[in-house]
Amino acid sequence: MIPLSWYLLVAALLFCIGLYGVVARRNAVAILMSVELMLNAVNINLVAFWRYGSVLNPDSAPIGWAWAIFVLTVAAAEAAVGLALIISIYRRRDSVIAEELDLLKN
Repeated sequence: MIPLSWYLLVAALLFCIGLYGVVARRNAVAILMSVELMLNAVNINLVAFWRYGSVLNPDSAPIGWAWAIFVLTVAAAEAAVGLALIISIYRRRDSVIAEELDLLKN
């Protein structure tokens, strides 16, 4: 069996890559993709902790899978709404550079 620390290391690496993408990117689509990477890192953690918790307690319900599916559902809704907003902004301004988006200012 693969140790839990390996799963946590992969999840931490994915989360750091996603965080770097959110901080360093200017394109709004790339920022949304980076947020998705961060959510996938959380899913890896949820399923890994559930799996190693079920080894210790075989009677436990598959709570980790339920939370992971919930996070995937929320991520899909976030991606759909985010992409719709980005398409709307692109149609108005012909740009999706995050620094140029000041639509909510006075």
